[in-house]
Amino acid sequence: MATLEEKIARINELYHKSKNEGLTEAEKEEQATLRKEYVANVRANLRGTLNNVDLVNPDGSVENLGEKYGDQNTH
Repeated sequence: MATLEEKIARINELYHKSKNEGLTEAEKEEQATLRKEYVANVRANLRGTLNNVDLVNPDGSVENLGEKYGDQNTH
């Protein structure tokens, strides 16, 4: 399995190739798959970060975003 860095490098490689000479159908499919994986990874990382954020309300109470919203699956 390729690392995230290797996948990003491949996404960039396919992008540059698409601008210079075009992609085959197989390469277009690979590019779409890699992009979906990348976006899913970014969303998961962001969700994990937000689940660990504490908000201090004006009344002084502390509210954890993960406890309040973390169990909801919107995607």
